[in-house]
Amino acid sequence: MLRIISANLNGIRSATTKGFLDWLPAQNADVVCVQELKAQAGDLTDAMRAPAGYQGWFHYAEKKGYSGVGIYSRKAPDRVVEGLGIADIDAEGRYLQADFGALSVISLYLPSGSSSEERQQAKFSFMERFMPRLAELRRCGQEVVICGDWNIAHREIDLKNWKSNQKNSGFLPEERAWIGTLFDTHGWVDVYRALYPEATGDSYTWWSNRGQAWAKNVGWRIDYQIATPGIAARARAGSVYKAQRFSDHAPLVVDYDGDL
Repeated sequence: MLRIISANLNGIRSATTKGFLDWLPAQNADVVCVQELKAQAGDLTDAMRAPAGYQGWFHYAEKKGYSGVGIYSRKAPDRVVEGLGIADIDAEGRYLQADFGALSVISLYLPSGSSSEERQQAKFSFMERFMPRLAELRRCGQEVVICGDWNIAHREIDLKNWKSNQKNSGFLPEERAWIGTLFDTHGWVDVYRALYPEATGDSYTWWSNRGQAWAKNVGWRIDYQIATPGIAARARAGSVYKAQRFSDHAPLVVDYDGDL
């Protein structure tokens, strides 16, 4: 079995104080993709860089306390690709790729547009410029799993209050159409949704800190493992881990047949 986990930490130092590094070794995961490190290289302890049984690779944002992604794995990758080669995107630490033989695993943190119109336009710009890389990955001959916080709920069943969020970032028609194109036109597979076509509340991975969103399970499914068809067909089970809270997101766990 190959177990891959995706987790937005909303700050690796904060998540560590909430037990993330204690939880991680017990999950028997082969690869763990993390997003929103909110830390620089010098901020990480030895345990954050290499939790028990794992090695870590990271793509930090230039801005302190902002963004950043990482990949932990039990097996050392054959190759690590840091960034997309696009200066302004790479300055925000949003893409890290680890190749293990014929499988590539990517940790992705797509921008949020909720804070301002300027950030929404930056999100749209990222989406436009990321699409050619997605097309390239589909053509490259590798099996690929892209783990991460995509900051888009694809369908109405992917968030509790879809009616009132149709004009809000994360559920805008343009965003939903863009991620839908990945599945319907380019052949990528939304692995959790393929496993559980009708899942609603159990599928949510993020809850606002406002009100009682967590207590009432007023959530959004915005964290995905999006994969090429070959590896997606090997997915056997998926779950969202909610027994402990490490951030405002919950880890997404998927088990695939085979190994690294």
